[in-house]
Amino acid sequence: MPNEDTSQQIMNVIRSRMGDRFHDYKIPPPVFEFMQGQFIAYDPGEGSLITQFPIMESYLNPYSTMQGGMIAAAVDNTFGPLSVLVAAPNLTRQFEMTYSEPITMAMGFIRVHAQFVKREGRRLFFRADVRDPNRKRVARAKSVHWILE
Repeated sequence: MPNEDTSQQIMNVIRSRMGDRFHDYKIPPPVFEFMQGQFIAYDPGEGSLITQFPIMESYLNPYSTMQGGMIAAAVDNTFGPLSVLVAAPNLTRQFEMTYSEPITMAMGFIRVHAQFVKREGRRLFFRADVRDPNRKRVARAKSVHWILE
């Protein structure tokens, strides 16, 4: 269930990390709000973040399943905030998706469970599982980010 305390906790950590630069960025980004993303859980000790996105009719492909790019956008909208929670501002350098099950409107929503894996110099490594409401994995992803500073 979405939690306003979780959203506030995340925003406070990001605000603290970015300091004076916080107002130079749109946080949360307009695309997160457009997709009606919600922060569900954040565990700073594990470096994990869970978000939830509704399955909208406008996200469907001709087969009436969620278009792969929209699934990838949900994952990217989870990796992005998590990346700022664990490091300085950074950019996505590599992004890989693997789809395993179709996502239908009947599911209602998907949850993205993202995890910070490691840091090597200026590179950050992440992985994520996309799960349906029954917690079945429907897709997975990996990403490498580059710290700007």
